[in-house]
Amino acid sequence: MRIISITWLFLITILTILCIRTIPVYSICLEDKKSLLLQLKNSLKFNPAISVRLVNWTPSNGCCGWKGVTCDQAGHVLVLDLNSESIFGGVDESSSLFRLQFLECLNLANSSFIFTQIPSSFCSIISLKYLNLSNAGFFGQIPIELSLMTRLVTLDLSTLYFPGIRSLQLQNPKLSTLLQNFTGLTELRLDGVNISAKGSEWCQAISSSLPNLSFEPVQL
Repeated sequence: MRIISITWLFLITILTILCIRTIPVYSICLEDKKSLLLQLKNSLKFNPAISVRLVNWTPSNGCCGWKGVTCDQAGHVLVLDLNSESIFGGVDESSSLFRLQFLECLNLANSSFIFTQIPSSFCSIISLKYLNLSNAGFFGQIPIELSLMTRLVTLDLSTLYFPGIRSLQLQNPKLSTLLQNFTGLTELRLDGVNISAKGSEWCQAISSSLPNLSFEPVQL
């Protein structure tokens, strides 16, 4: 087994910066999107005393004006930033999150999904380009379904690794299988992920599958 070294860079995510700078904010809010977001809020467990985004999502105002939500001119939700929102528990496979079909940027970093696995339903968000699940508490095998997210530009699954604590794994499927469809990926962070491949194997998988990669975790 090989553990890719931990870096503190994910604490300041390029994901959020890119989304905020490149996608304009509009006031229009489609009622069906608002309903999906309210369903999401009601399905998530979070501490309202700490939350600065979810706690302010109310039916009385337009969803495109909610903190953490960015829409396009037509009212479709493009960005959902729930970084450090004190979310705990997990995300159900049937969550309304996975019905936000126009979503391009999703940030669930620094959550507390302790001892829950990454839902395979993430692959149903077909427009997703930026996915940040860093330090979110997920464990176990990274689902192969993530390889179907062919539009991804940034994928951050990095996590703090502590001996004796269950971590994310890439064993079956292996790294090359996960990465085979990510031809547009420019940033990949897998710090702290337990990868079964030898160093030479994951280097080969990255170099052959990700021609546009400009950043990857550095092994120390």
